[in-house]
Amino acid sequence: MGIKGFLLALILAFTSTTSLAGEADVVNATVTKTGVSPSGIGNSYRISATVRHADEGWDHYANAWRVMTTDGEVLGVRELLHPHETEQPFTRSLSGITVPEGVTEVIIEARDSVHGWGGETYVLPLK
Repeated sequence: MGIKGFLLALILAFTSTTSLAGEADVVNATVTKTGVSPSGIGNSYRISATVRHADEGWDHYANAWRVMTTDGEVLGVRELLHPHETEQPFTRSLSGITVPEGVTEVIIEARDSVHGWGGETYVLPLK
């Protein structure tokens, strides 16, 4: 086997063991103001996020999304408890998110079980 054949075999061996699904992307989100936060400081919201990820079963799937301020403060996390192999993209909601006064937009970010947090985020203006 020549050097080209060896390199090709090495590349094929590596790529066949790595995941093809990539990172989870947030492709859409909506927000509904549900009232004043229980503490009386800030407002409470229900956020629905649409996530796209090529789930491959229990070994590699989108397993959460989170709501953050533009400063990176995490306001809420929606855990996803199972793969969505046949439902892509999919939308799930999280209620009771308290957003501090003065925050006018939030960032939605998804996580998958292999790559962690990352992929395309979504900037959601608050109504």
